[in-house]
Amino acid sequence: MSPSQRRQGLIVIATMATTYMASHFFRASNVTIGLDLMHDLHIGPEALGALTGAFFFGFSAMQVPCGFFFDRYGPRRTVFGMLLLATVGGTIFTLAPNWPVLLAGRALMGAGFGVMLIGSMVLISRWFPPDRFSTVSAAVMFIGLMGNLAATTPLAWAAAEVGWRTVFGGVVAFTAVAAMAVWLIVRDAPPGHPFLSRTPEAPRELLRGLVEVLRIRNLRFILAMNFCNYACTFTVQGLWGGPFLREVHGLSKIASGNVLLGAVLAYQVGSLVFGPLDRVFDTRKRIAATGSLLIAGVLAMLALWPNPPASVAMAAIVSIGFFSACSSMIMTHGRGTIPDRLIGRGMATINTAVMLGVACMQSASGFIVGAFPRLPDGARPEDAYRTLFAVLTVVLVVAVGIYSRSTDVKPSVEMRAAKAREMAKAG
Repeated sequence: MSPSQRRQGLIVIATMATTYMASHFFRASNVTIGLDLMHDLHIGPEALGALTGAFFFGFSAMQVPCGFFFDRYGPRRTVFGMLLLATVGGTIFTLAPNWPVLLAGRALMGAGFGVMLIGSMVLISRWFPPDRFSTVSAAVMFIGLMGNLAATTPLAWAAAEVGWRTVFGGVVAFTAVAAMAVWLIVRDAPPGHPFLSRTPEAPRELLRGLVEVLRIRNLRFILAMNFCNYACTFTVQGLWGGPFLREVHGLSKIASGNVLLGAVLAYQVGSLVFGPLDRVFDTRKRIAATGSLLIAGVLAMLALWPNPPASVAMAAIVSIGFFSACSSMIMTHGRGTIPDRLIGRGMATINTAVMLGVACMQSASGFIVGAFPRLPDGARPEDAYRTLFAVLTVVLVVAVGIYSRSTDVKPSVEMRAAKAREMAKAG
């Protein structure tokens, strides 16, 4: 790839990553304003869990259709169209007068933003060599997580000053502008890439390709890990971490927002740390499994230690943020099992597992926390949260056990195969 194409690739990916910030903001916002939503809309933890999970149900529902769209129409048109849907959903959510309308708006937001990660990864696979996939993906996550940062202390402060609806209106406007930037800047592939001269597949062939993806045996074990890893960590980072710190340890909204801010910063640092490790150690499976077991250890500590000091609870939340960056390595492992011609449908299948897992876990978590009676002051008891942490620990350990049956995809092997293909073309 020439220097000019490399620069163009960086601009394309930077545009996608910047747009990705809106997705992260909306998906993580409930952890900061969750108690406010319950108070303003007079709903309980079960409804809050369903509301939070609606984003991910909408997200996961669009993965397979968007996989078809990516392979047939390309990321540029697909992402642009779906961002318009996210803008509509965000507008409905911002103006919603009651919980059912709020739920519909959040589901539409999830559906619209469901293309961002997969679109970015499809573009990375076309604009950069295979051994850079993990590093560039980690950079996209790093930039996208600025939206998570905005959904912590800045959102807590802004919501207290002007109300959460005003803040959400501003981010909806950002989403609309970002959609236009995608249309104007993003290109599906570099000049000369086979995608640009392809013959679009017929619908039956597209479906046959999806079946082919699902028949990849090694991918099945990876999908189980995808389903559980991010679901467990984001149930803490994106929903119950804030209420846990406020109700159990007495932190204020701003103070708990600061801890969540620290967790997002830790995730960003973790993304930069985990991203290149596959090339350092020439493994993806072991890095992903080790990171997941470390998360399970932290969750187990929170489940088994009654009434730990607030400093311990805060450190646990932040450390989960750091180690949860190993999820990018699981995604990269899955990417390595998928043929290039099926990349759109393959990555969509992987992301379906990720987001469906989050949707199911967050919805279930509301029932777990809601099963415990409130204390006299209206707060949930510590046992509710300890039970939730125990369930998350078990789920994650079982997932690692299933994932251990997968076959590693080493970067060194990928690079040798890529060089062999290049030599064959040159010959």
